Amino acid sequence: MTQTQTEFPFQDRFRDHATLGFVDWSLRGIGQVVFQNNPLTGLIILLALFFNSAVYGAICILGVVVATATAILLQADRGLIRDGLFGFNGALVGLALVAFTSADFRSGAVPSFHMTIYIVFAAAMTTIAFSTIATLLGPHKVAALTSPFVLVGWLFLFAVLKFAAIEAGPLAKPVSPDQYDAAIAYALPTWYMGIGNAIGQIFFQDNWIAGYLIVIGIAVNSRISAGMALIGAAGAALVAGLFGGPEGAIRDGLFGYNAALTAIALGGFFLVLTWRSFAYTLFGIVVTTWLWASIAIFLKPIGMPVLTSTFVLVTWLMLIGQYGFKALVPVPPAEATNPEDNRARYLRGLR
Repeated sequence: MTQTQTEFPFQDRFRDHATLGFVDWSLRGIGQVVFQNNPLTGLIILLALFFNSAVYGAICILGVVVATATAILLQADRGLIRDGLFGFNGALVGLALVAFTSADFRSGAVPSFHMTIYIVFAAAMTTIAFSTIATLLGPHKVAALTSPFVLVGWLFLFAVLKFAAIEAGPLAKPVSPDQYDAAIAYALPTWYMGIGNAIGQIFFQDNWIAGYLIVIGIAVNSRISAGMALIGAAGAALVAGLFGGPEGAIRDGLFGYNAALTAIALGGFFLVLTWRSFAYTLFGIVVTTWLWASIAIFLKPIGMPVLTSTFVLVTWLMLIGQYGFKALVPVPPAEATNPEDNRARYLRGLR
């Protein structure tokens, strides 16, 4: 193995490349949606989106490229740009705007010229929102997470209704559990499709196979994070089932996508993975599942989707609160890499 290969792992080979660097940063941005700073993870996730819908795959690229390019033009912190941290909210807002204005949620519709311009501005705005929220949260040692996406996504989805040049669509996807038939019985597909769909729904993919492909992408960078994603999605399905959640909402993964993100964030990424932090994570999964239903009911009268607001709220509360609990070991956002590395550094410090 050459010195260059030793110093720069495969996933970092193109990070500072003159022409491929931007591609690397953009792919990292896609991976950062699920806390994976790895371009290969981002590529696999992108392929999972294309597996479900070429429209969603293309829109994901548009969103992450615009958000990342905006950060470069505004001369944002280069380290954050290289880690893809300015790109992931842009990818999500582009996907959301297409998903909730298309007649077919599963495949999405090719956006009109006006909608494309709208997506470009929304993606650029997430970069500004990310910088603002990260600055405000900096003293608390808590990451912005997907809050820029939630804020910009809600505002831009509201505004769609006021512009005749932008087709608002039928909002065909149910946004609340009470929009599903409560009489349908649970069956085997409820669970295995529900878990896969929950992970797919993080990227607005109503396709359980795509969800499991995303898990594979996560596992390329962190097997612990991949396991946590599955635990979060499965835990949410179990909690929803035990409390009588409608079969359709469980099968569609609506109870689980926020819980999967909470599980990844708390399960080794922002907290060193120990049995205590694992129990803390399980608690977060349960609460996130319940609060998805709560916020969904609250937003239903105005027709707005929950997006990842439940994940953001629960994770912020549990991460800010953990600084008062000696049983937990925090990992500051600037030092968080992946659960394996975080735990290895912690164990070395105990020697």
